[in-house]
Amino acid sequence: MQLTKIIEPFGEVNVYQKNAGEVDIVATILTIPNFEKVRMGLALDASSSMQKMYGISGIVDDVFGSASNLPNVVEPITKKMVAYLANFSSNGKVNLIYWACNPDGSQVEEVGELDENQINNISITGPERFSWGRETKLLSPLKYFIQEFEKDHSPLGVKQPAGFCVFITDGIIEDLQEVKEYSFEYARQIADLEKPFIKFVLIGLGEEIDEEQMIELDDMFEGSGIKDIGGIDIDLWDHQLAKDLNKLEQVFKEVVSQDMIVLNSGKILNQTGEICKEYLDGVPGLLRFTLPSGSTSFTLEFPGGSVTQDISEGLQ
Repeated sequence: MQLTKIIEPFGEVNVYQKNAGEVDIVATILTIPNFEKVRMGLALDASSSMQKMYGISGIVDDVFGSASNLPNVVEPITKKMVAYLANFSSNGKVNLIYWACNPDGSQVEEVGELDENQINNISITGPERFSWGRETKLLSPLKYFIQEFEKDHSPLGVKQPAGFCVFITDGIIEDLQEVKEYSFEYARQIADLEKPFIKFVLIGLGEEIDEEQMIELDDMFEGSGIKDIGGIDIDLWDHQLAKDLNKLEQVFKEVVSQDMIVLNSGKILNQTGEICKEYLDGVPGLLRFTLPSGSTSFTLEFPGGSVTQDISEGLQ
């Protein structure tokens, strides 16, 4: 189970109960990734339910347009996200698209590759060439980014992603099963060194999102047995609720590895002070350790400080 109440500097904490009462923990530490040759993508949901998020009410006031006193919340989010992601892009730009266009929700409308200056000079008001979709289908933008980002990359063995893509949506994904099947097949190709690794993050915006769906997509690779050349599970998907996104760095909370050292040394203790893991040669950005039976929290202790994470939420 992925915890929802995370104490910084942890980015994500997953709790797995074992039969003997022990608890396996897989956690990440928030850090700024050191990317090389990584393409960045941002996809904005353009299904009709999203219109209100773009400030469109749909109430016609005259023959020239629609009355709307609604704020456009998508535009500032998009501009902030593009400006941030561009810092990590190999070409200093972010590939921006609308998805879930057309009545069947299967079309993608390209906006273009934009840097911080370019995104600030355009309006984000929804698709222009296609209509707003009646369904929200994720498979088309997923395939779009994979086809775009694998062009210039040979398989990298999952040392780092060749692409990083953020999808923003407000509702239910209506082709979830097809997306999962395609993702499994792509992950197998990554494991076989046929395709480069690309990381996908689904961000839920508003109060009508189906978080259970997002969690299902996020957790789909648990126990899949699809591993990289280092024996680590290949995990294509992550999810985040916009209301919980306090720092933009959180979009990278799963893009860390055991090779990334973030602290010179440290150790993990449970609530009784028992040492469960020691990191004498450096604390990695990706932590994997086991807590003894009866543990309800763990503490990462390091030179100059410590931080304690409660895990009782994951033991219910």
